[in-house]
Amino acid sequence: MVNGPGDVLELVRRGRARTRGDVVDATGLSRLTVAQRVDALLEAHLIVEGETTGPTGGRRSRSLVFNGGHSFVAVAAVDTTHARLAVTDLDGTVLAEDSLLVDIRDGPVVVLDALAAGLARLLERHGSGTADLSGVGLSLPGPVDPVTGRPNQPPIMPGWDGYPVADHLSGALGGVVVHTANDADAAALGEFAVGHEGARALCLVKVSTGIGAGIVLDGRPYTGADGGAGDIGHVRVDPSSPLVCRCGAHGCLAALASGAAVARQLAELGRPVTHGLEVGELLRAGDPDASRLTQQAGRRIGEVLAGLVCVLNPEVLLVGGALASTPLLTGIRETLYRLCLPRATRHLTLQLGTLGHRAAVVGLTRLVVDRELSAEAVNARLRG
Repeated sequence: MVNGPGDVLELVRRGRARTRGDVVDATGLSRLTVAQRVDALLEAHLIVEGETTGPTGGRRSRSLVFNGGHSFVAVAAVDTTHARLAVTDLDGTVLAEDSLLVDIRDGPVVVLDALAAGLARLLERHGSGTADLSGVGLSLPGPVDPVTGRPNQPPIMPGWDGYPVADHLSGALGGVVVHTANDADAAALGEFAVGHEGARALCLVKVSTGIGAGIVLDGRPYTGADGGAGDIGHVRVDPSSPLVCRCGAHGCLAALASGAAVARQLAELGRPVTHGLEVGELLRAGDPDASRLTQQAGRRIGEVLAGLVCVLNPEVLLVGGALASTPLLTGIRETLYRLCLPRATRHLTLQLGTLGHRAAVVGLTRLVVDRELSAEAVNARLRG
């Protein structure tokens, strides 16, 4: 272990060290060396000190706290028909936010330019600029290659494959560093960061216009070999189905059980619904047809999630996205528990996500901070 200032910051950020004495115990470094590391972090304003209680009659230790106000993060969580923009502190607290209508089918140039303009307006409204940012986080509704950060053959994003999204957005925002992620991965990381940091394995299934799953293993997003992990919307659950998915295949889960599929079924009943967001509005209003069809979709999704649960054996399985609701959760539960062995689910918590549409926002902040303030990055910066 290097045990530089960045390693000390990592201990403080993760809650594994709250005082200088904790750092000594965790690292085995001398008190003098720890003092030097802490002083470097204090001088860089990456941590702050406060009083904490100590033994009665003894000298009280000074607590060490990560400085979430050191700088800001700007994020853009892109769905198929809209995006959520936000400025957050380093702890993920949303300080300013906005929504933007975008259509992923318009291609990367149009969408990314619109995002850059929207983020610039939001930063101006917040009273900050790109110089105040640690970085920008961008999530997309398709696989993102973990090495290049580029979309990797996204089934529902024509024209985006291999496009340098981070470079484009960075250039439009004056050169600030941009980190990219799949939308479900970002949402899963957000839920993990806020309420489930003790979970060794967490999954979040996002059901909106499409369907995807985000996976967090031992505190880190699991993206697979090239970003395709969790792309369950394109599992072919009924190849004989006449329904054609947006990826071009017949009988994909997304074609049968996504927000777009439920919207199509509602439209066939004469309801003026075209996409998952509108289905979500009907669900919140208690619409019986939307509830019935969403629960039916949940049963189909549960069939695929049963395989995911048997392979990963997660402690936490969350349901998010525009269709996240009691009917969807009920449908998933009906098939998931029936198809899995009891031992696969005996320690499983299955519930709705708690962050709603902010899950990806919080997750993108965590992603940017984990990378820009990693032990290696901070060590290099403070020793440079």
